[in-house]
Amino acid sequence: MSRPQSVTVAAADLGASSGRVMLARVGRDVLELTEVHRFPNEPIQLGGTLHWDVLALYRGVLDGLRAAGRAARAGGTPRQGLDGIGIDSWAVDYGLLDATGALIGNPISYRDRRTEGVMERVHEQLGVARLYTITGLQNLPFNTIYQLAAAHGTPAAAAARRMLLLPDLLAYWLTGRQGTELTNASTTGLLDARSGTWSTELIAALGWDQQLFAPLRRPGDTIGPLTVDVAAHTGLDPTVPVLAVGSHDTASAVVGVPAGDERFAYISCGTWSLVGLELSEPVLTEASRKAGFTNEAGLDGTVRYLRNVMGQWLLQESMRTWQAHGEPADLAALLAEAAAQPGFVSVVDPDDPVFLPPGDMPARVADYCRRIGQPVPASRAAMVRCILESLALAHARAVRQAQDLAGHPVDVVHLVGGGSRNELLCQLTADACGLPVTAGPVEATALGNALVQARALGAITGELRDLRTLLHRHVTPRRYLPRSGQSATAWAGLAARLAG
Repeated sequence: MSRPQSVTVAAADLGASSGRVMLARVGRDVLELTEVHRFPNEPIQLGGTLHWDVLALYRGVLDGLRAAGRAARAGGTPRQGLDGIGIDSWAVDYGLLDATGALIGNPISYRDRRTEGVMERVHEQLGVARLYTITGLQNLPFNTIYQLAAAHGTPAAAAARRMLLLPDLLAYWLTGRQGTELTNASTTGLLDARSGTWSTELIAALGWDQQLFAPLRRPGDTIGPLTVDVAAHTGLDPTVPVLAVGSHDTASAVVGVPAGDERFAYISCGTWSLVGLELSEPVLTEASRKAGFTNEAGLDGTVRYLRNVMGQWLLQESMRTWQAHGEPADLAALLAEAAAQPGFVSVVDPDDPVFLPPGDMPARVADYCRRIGQPVPASRAAMVRCILESLALAHARAVRQAQDLAGHPVDVVHLVGGGSRNELLCQLTADACGLPVTAGPVEATALGNALVQARALGAITGELRDLRTLLHRHVTPRRYLPRSGQSATAWAGLAARLAG
C-alpha cells in the first residue's frame, strides 16, 4: 500500500487552565495547524479537596472532535474528515476505575494539599536514594506515587481496580481500551527508568496490586477505533483510530522543538517551565538527585533530562488576583511597563513551596522579598519584573546544572510553548543563560502530537531528527541574543541573594 501524501489529524492538548483541539494537516511537504475549539479547565474546590472537572474536559474534547471533523470535511479530506486522534495533557494526575470500569469520583488536582507530608513518609519507608536509583524522578510532593500513597486506605482506593492517567482515561472513554502511555507513566515515580517498565519492586513495597497499573503503550501505538457512541456524538467515522502520542504534554512539546543538532537545551514554558536536555541515557547519580533533576521518557527511546521550574504560574496567578480585586490589567501593556523597570532590584525563588497553591501571589512575592531583606515591588509592573527576572534566573540555573550533571554542553536554548510569546521573559532568559534563545513555536505541543500521529499513519517517515527537519521548513522561531549590558556577575549577584 502506498503512503498517503498527507493526513489530517486532531490533536487534543489539555493544559492546567484550558484545553483545545487543534486540526493538523501533515505530510512530507505540508505542516498546517489550526485551532478549532478551546474550552476552560477550572479545578473545583469541594469539601476541602481540589478536583478536576474531568467530565467537562471530556465534553470539551468531544466538542472539539466534532468541530475538527466538520473543519476537515470542509477541506475535502477522506474518512469523514479525520485520519487520527491524539491526546496529551499535564502529568501525574489520574482517575481510579472500579471493577466495572466506571470512574470513582473526580480526579484530584496535583495542587491539592492532601500530599503534604506524604513524600517524607514514603521516603522513610523506601529510602529517597533507592527511589531515585530506580525511577530517576525529581522528588516533587505531587508525583503520582505520593498521590496514591495519600489515597491509601480511602474507600475510593479500596474499590479501585485500575489507575489511568488523565490522557489515558479520556482515550479509554473514546475507545473502551485501557492502557498507560510511556512518557506520562515516566512521571509517576513508579516506572523503572532503565527498563522502561512498571517497577514491580516499588509497587510491591508499597503494598499495591500490580493490576492497578495498566499495560504500557508507546507513542505511535494504535489505541483503538472510536466507540459507536462517540462516533455518533462527534459525527466521525467509527474506524478513525485514537493513537498514542507523547501524552505528557512536555514529551510532545520536546518533539516540537526545531533543533538542528543535539547541542541544545529546551524550555517548555507555560504554567510550568520544564528545563532540560534530550539524552540517550538517564542520569541517576546522587548529584543529579540532590539537584532536583528528573529523567522522563521521550520519543524514540530518548530521555527528557529536566528540572521542573514553577514557570509562568506566578504571573498567571498574579493576574488572577488583580482581576479578583477589581484591578484588571492588560498583560501586553503590563509587560511593556515591566520592561522599562530597573532590573536586579528584587528576586524570589519561584520553586519555593509557598508559591505552589493558588492564592494571592503578589502578597506572597512581597512577603518573600521582606523575609530575605529585599525591596518589595512597589507597583504591578515592578512585581512582574521581579517575577520574570526570578524565572529567567531559575531557567539559567537549570540549564547550567543540566549541562554539568549530564556532561552535555549546549550552544542554544529553545524556548517553546506559550512563554515564547513573552518577549521580556525570552530576552531575560537569554541574558541570564548567556546563550542565544530561540523562541517558538508557541504550539510545540500540538505540533509534536500531530507529527507522531502522522508518522504512525505513514504520511511521514524517519527518526526524531527527521520530524524536526520538517518543523524547520515550516516554522520561523524568533532569536534573542544575550545583551552585552547584562553581565554574568549581575545575575550571579541575584542568585547569591537566594542562596544566602
